[in-house]
Amino acid sequence: MTEHHQGTRIRATGRRRKRPAKGRRVLRAVAWSTAALVVLGGAGLGYAYVRLDGNIKGVDINAQLGKDRPENVDNGSMDILVLGSDSRSGANAEYGKDEGGARSDTAMVVHVYEGHKKAAVVSIPRDTLVDRPQCTDGRGGTVPGQHRAMFNTAYEVGGPACAVKTVEAMSGIRMDHYVEVDFTGFKKLIDQLGGVEITTTKAIKDTKSHLDLAPGTHTLDGEQSLGLVRTRKSVGDGSDLGRIQLQQAFMKAFIDQVKSVGVFSNPKKLFDLADTATKAITPDSELDSVNALMGFAKGLSGLGADDVHMITLPVEYDPVDPNRVVPLEAQSRQVWQALKADKAIPASATKEGATGKAEGLVK
Repeated sequence: MTEHHQGTRIRATGRRRKRPAKGRRVLRAVAWSTAALVVLGGAGLGYAYVRLDGNIKGVDINAQLGKDRPENVDNGSMDILVLGSDSRSGANAEYGKDEGGARSDTAMVVHVYEGHKKAAVVSIPRDTLVDRPQCTDGRGGTVPGQHRAMFNTAYEVGGPACAVKTVEAMSGIRMDHYVEVDFTGFKKLIDQLGGVEITTTKAIKDTKSHLDLAPGTHTLDGEQSLGLVRTRKSVGDGSDLGRIQLQQAFMKAFIDQVKSVGVFSNPKKLFDLADTATKAITPDSELDSVNALMGFAKGLSGLGADDVHMITLPVEYDPVDPNRVVPLEAQSRQVWQALKADKAIPASATKEGATGKAEGLVK
């Protein structure tokens, strides 16, 4: 797992938040898998609590964030920052050389609407240039702000708290929770599910992510799934935007797979899924217990793939450095204002900007 940066908790102080939805790769899995506790019952339930509580390692970051944060709007919705870390240490070393610090390889803001019947997911490209605010890191040190910093450096230099603070500065929306996903845990979670079925409309071959798929329908195991969500150079225009389009398509397939595996009729499978899921994530300290995750999961039970609207933050290629992107100011403002008001993201917000050109490659 990635290093845990200590601090104190992200606290959802309002009623706005009832309990949720991952970047939907993992939050959905947590929602279904923690239901194992209910199914097992009796003495098994006591064992499950002890076992699963021991798996959960939270990160306590609220004190690092301080009081200079967006208002906690009381409208019944919930916002969660979900990060996938690209740390190359430990069991993740097979995916590349450890360059010194973990970065947020995948970043998604998950907005669960009032009533928890629908959700929106906004993917933030890792290469987005932002004004990173001054942060407090996990050791109590001050990390200076930076103009035109790559978004994923926030996690690298200041850990989870700095990533949350950067997203809040960008969006003007207070994050209620934080969930981090580990590469190795993600692989094991997919394998525990029995794989995820996807259909490719064109061949995908990427030597860096060890992926070689012909056009057609495939059931991807954990290794292949990880390769797919990390594939970049061999799809679309070779940018991070194309990779995000693959990730979003995979997540919809993942959601459908979780709902179809029949875990509720198989208590052992359900417990094994819960065991794997709780090892795969690092939540904020308000979600670092079985009871908290069970409450968090209840709000997701009615959500399916068709209930989740996924977009990429509207961006354009940076005119100074075409390897980077910058937010389209007016369109990004539309996205964040809509979510802050608990409204649907207007179609006009996503009509312009760079796309990655990988849409429809995976279904």
